[in-house]
Amino acid sequence: MDAANMNWEQIKTKLSSTLSQDIFDLWIKPIKCLHIDDKLIELYGPDRFFCSWVSENFLADIKMAAADCDCANRDIKFTCDSQSTSPNDIASPESAKIQLRLPNIPKSNTFVRTLNPRYVFNEFVVGKSNEVAYSVCNALAEGDTSFGQCLYINSATGLGKSHLTNAVAHHILEHTPGIRLNYLTAQQLTAEMVRSIQSRKMDSFKDKFQSSDVLLMEDMQSLTGKIKTQEELSLLFDVLLETGKTVIFTGAKPPREIEGLDPAVQSRLSSGLVTTIKEPDLQTRLLIVERKAKNLNLILTEALCEYIANQITGDVRQIRSALIGLKAKSNLRRMSPDMDMVKEVLADVIVRQQSLTPELIRDFIADQFNLSSQDLLSKSRKKALTFPRQISMYFSRKYTEKALNDIGKAFNRDHSTVVHSIRVISDAINQNNSTRGQIELLDHKFNKQFLAL
Repeated sequence: MDAANMNWEQIKTKLSSTLSQDIFDLWIKPIKCLHIDDKLIELYGPDRFFCSWVSENFLADIKMAAADCDCANRDIKFTCDSQSTSPNDIASPESAKIQLRLPNIPKSNTFVRTLNPRYVFNEFVVGKSNEVAYSVCNALAEGDTSFGQCLYINSATGLGKSHLTNAVAHHILEHTPGIRLNYLTAQQLTAEMVRSIQSRKMDSFKDKFQSSDVLLMEDMQSLTGKIKTQEELSLLFDVLLETGKTVIFTGAKPPREIEGLDPAVQSRLSSGLVTTIKEPDLQTRLLIVERKAKNLNLILTEALCEYIANQITGDVRQIRSALIGLKAKSNLRRMSPDMDMVKEVLADVIVRQQSLTPELIRDFIADQFNLSSQDLLSKSRKKALTFPRQISMYFSRKYTEKALNDIGKAFNRDHSTVVHSIRVISDAINQNNSTRGQIELLDHKFNKQFLAL
């Protein structure tokens, strides 16, 4: 170990004694030290957001720990994704907030839900089942409204509608950084509207969304029964279309088939192009298998690719799950995949996917928080129990097709509690960086254990 890393390990040891274990594991442990000299400590973080958060919240702690380890009076420089910030910028909290703001995202009137870095246009496999949705999304991202300025995409889970909306957001934020883009779910819109009503800031709420250049909104089926949200959405939709803005909606059903949706809202959602992403045909699935295998550096014969494409016909995320499992098993056994190995992995992935239940998810989350299942079933409203319970309900909604009532039964609660829990966790993910990190860590562990993602 070189001198720089030895010094950094000493600084980290000092930080571990002053910060909580969760904070240390989430924000300090991933940092690598590139260089230390008499004037500078150069650190590497996974991305700009991570470095921004650490510099704004833990810079003083790092400098204090460095001083205790005979590295006082050094400037701190963060490097991430081949881009570095000036030591002077980091040293000044005010300039840090300016220089390290999330790249390509405007300062105000913009809200973007967490984007999946894999969900870009180059990684989307186009076939007959999705070519219309892809073409229109690509055009709108480029500013081309020849297909119209409004698009509604509907499909079952795992067929690519979120991939496309993420891709639109990625493309616009990368190529048009000054644009006012709002990307959120219908549930998040409802939650923000409720907060605005309670705080008497509806004018700010309306201004934020009505001034959008691009609005992306997912899961429109969750508007069922939310009359006030539907009223505000109708007004918002009219303003955006009258001013020539771009609007993309997604849902599990076409607008006319969403129960409890006001006819006026249904009419507005249907006023532009409405397209359905269907289950991919065999040829498209084969292309998906080949693309994802290539991304994983997994060499498969044509026969193996065809077998996987024939076996997985629904949610295409299962394809990636299967290929990751195949890659791991191939590395573990130090042999190239063969038909027996493929059949073994597919059987495991498909069975696990089908066996996911709210009860299984509840037990998993309880274990992660060192609780029992009975703790989450209890009537207690202590935060130490309500937070894990809410996460369990959020994951149950995300990873199973169970109805809200069925999820509620797994926790001795009704469907309204499930709706509230999903809203609380969704809001926390988008508003609290620490909570977002915790949820993402749990999500990673869950996928690794049950879905091999």
